[in-house]
Amino acid sequence: MATPVSVLRLPKGPEPNGSRGFDPTSPRFIALCRTSISTLVASEEDAEQLQREQCARSALRESFLRCLLSMANKKVQFHMYEKVKVEATFGACDIDVLNFQVSDLHTPIGVQKEALIRCQDVISYTFHL
Repeated sequence: MATPVSVLRLPKGPEPNGSRGFDPTSPRFIALCRTSISTLVASEEDAEQLQREQCARSALRESFLRCLLSMANKKVQFHMYEKVKVEATFGACDIDVLNFQVSDLHTPIGVQKEALIRCQDVISYTFHL
């Protein structure tokens, strides 16, 4: 019997032509990374506020990524809409954090050996450290 292997997809780096990466004028960046202060404003006070906001976002992103790392290969309980709770062994998530890959998913109607859980369906999740 073959041994299952978890798949970890690493993000692609920015392309030289600028179609992928951190272009602040791209529609994706504007939609997903909107700041409360325009980056075009040259005021020193706004620049300080932008710096504080970026530091806060950086700290939140780092803590979320550390949380994902600590969840690897652990039993996680997902709290979903309609008061549904499912439990599974966490495997990985995709680069955009749109899906969680899980194993041994225990649902109210049965057990699924391997599954993807859409992140937009998850309200919260819990796990033991």
